[in-house]
Amino acid sequence: MQTLTFQDKNKLKTPGYFIKRLKDNGIITLRVFQKYGISDPRKWTILVDPGVASVYVTCYQNKEKLNEIMFEFDDGGVRFPRNYFVKTHSIEVVVEYLLEKGIAQHDTSNPFFKKD
Repeated sequence: MQTLTFQDKNKLKTPGYFIKRLKDNGIITLRVFQKYGISDPRKWTILVDPGVASVYVTCYQNKEKLNEIMFEFDDGGVRFPRNYFVKTHSIEVVVEYLLEKGIAQHDTSNPFFKKD
């Protein structure tokens, strides 16, 4: 019988869970891509605050062969420095980074805003 570790239970590396939690926090997101090659450490990419800040968030797993999860934030160097990575197992940390960088919550002026 295999014992599950914290990393095995972490849903933060799945795009559906990540997107849902951002949306729960009022952040507009779009799914972009999740079919990277087997040897590619990237798992998926989403777009946060499309049409406004337009921040690409890419999830990497095992990038440095350490079986870790990290997220790259890329907006062309406007709000986030180039090659900005965050290692975390907490969506709250991700949301905090986004809010600190001026990503709007519940932005009804964003053309991608959908009332649920």
